[in-house]
Amino acid sequence: MKPYAEMTKEELQSLRKQLSAQYKEFQGKDLKLDMSRGKPSAEQLDLSMGMMDVLSSDDDLTCEDGTDCRNYGVLDGIKEAKELIGDMIEVHPDNIIIYGNSSLNVMYDTISRSMTHGVMGNTPWCKLDKVKFLCPVPGYDRHFAITEYFGIEMINVPMTPTGPDMDIVENLVANDEAIKGIWCVPKYSNPQGISYSDETVRRFARLKPAASDFRIYWDNAYGIHHLYDHDQDHLVEILAECKRAGNPDLVYKFSSTSKVSFPGSGIAAIATSHNNLVDIKKQLKIQTIGHDKVNQLRHVRFFGDIHGMVEHMRKHADIMRPKFEAVTTILERELGGLGIGSWLSPKGGYFISFDSLDGCAKAIVARCKKAGLIMTGAGATYPYGKDPHDSNIRIAPSYPPLGDLMVAMELFALCVKMVSIDKLLNEMQ
Repeated sequence: MKPYAEMTKEELQSLRKQLSAQYKEFQGKDLKLDMSRGKPSAEQLDLSMGMMDVLSSDDDLTCEDGTDCRNYGVLDGIKEAKELIGDMIEVHPDNIIIYGNSSLNVMYDTISRSMTHGVMGNTPWCKLDKVKFLCPVPGYDRHFAITEYFGIEMINVPMTPTGPDMDIVENLVANDEAIKGIWCVPKYSNPQGISYSDETVRRFARLKPAASDFRIYWDNAYGIHHLYDHDQDHLVEILAECKRAGNPDLVYKFSSTSKVSFPGSGIAAIATSHNNLVDIKKQLKIQTIGHDKVNQLRHVRFFGDIHGMVEHMRKHADIMRPKFEAVTTILERELGGLGIGSWLSPKGGYFISFDSLDGCAKAIVARCKKAGLIMTGAGATYPYGKDPHDSNIRIAPSYPPLGDLMVAMELFALCVKMVSIDKLLNEMQ
């Protein structure tokens, strides 16, 4: 079929009639499909059920250094857990603090602490007239929700195929001391699945911020979440690169096992410089006497080491890969060559980013919902929920079973066609 923009009004109207009939068929199926969030499927959660059996009432819950994991103490996490996470995120264990189950919680705490007590002796942000954050877009809605909650002004920075537009980042950071941070998902980004190039990472490490309390919020959410064994993206390690550039304190690196083990009871971590760790621990020792060490030990005993974790992630990939391939296959078959949408095919992560014609995303998501398919809200991938082009839609393939996902994508493609034709017909009038 030729591109929709090349069709006559009569051809579009005729096609719209056919598509409406197909849509009515979908509505008659009483579908209840949910692709709103990037949750692991039940099949993926089952991969970690053995974790429930690695500790029993007969087991010795003592660490190698003699720590009794049942008791108080060990503010920054047991040594074995720091070694396991250190291997996962390519950071020395001494530069890591292990937290509870949520890295989002750690990011929230980090912003909150900066607001109330400042960063390494700098003025608390709450006492400043203006605090700003850079937000690569499209990006992760929960990042933006944190900065919005604290009243921080968010500035959009366009994503490119190699990461955020670094010309814009460098210029803004160097010339505005109100800019205190930037959100980053550097590997298999949410939602596009883009991994930052070596040059992008090195430019981040060499930033010259006007604000001495500027930090890069490096959310390493998908560091080992590959879809393929051999065709994988690799990232320059940011902490080492910052140290090499003479900027050791510039970055906070966040990670968790939320999509490795159980999202509800994984372990999270922050990795950063010695100076930043000292600063963070001032708050942490007031906030807690230590996080769940039994759960940390459970993870260590289940995975053994990074090799066990990598093997475990291969099983995740075997479940995820057919879903990602189904999405891109259906998009290509149904929408390829029509000129009404574009998408990327990532090598890992949890999302596929779809861009419709300008002004169509909200209408597509609404039309999907009317036929029983819940998508992530249009605009969610931008600060304040405002996509200036109303074009970006985040597709989350992980949660539905493969059969349901294929039905969902057929319906999604149908909705894209209908809304696109409506836009083109409106423009003709």
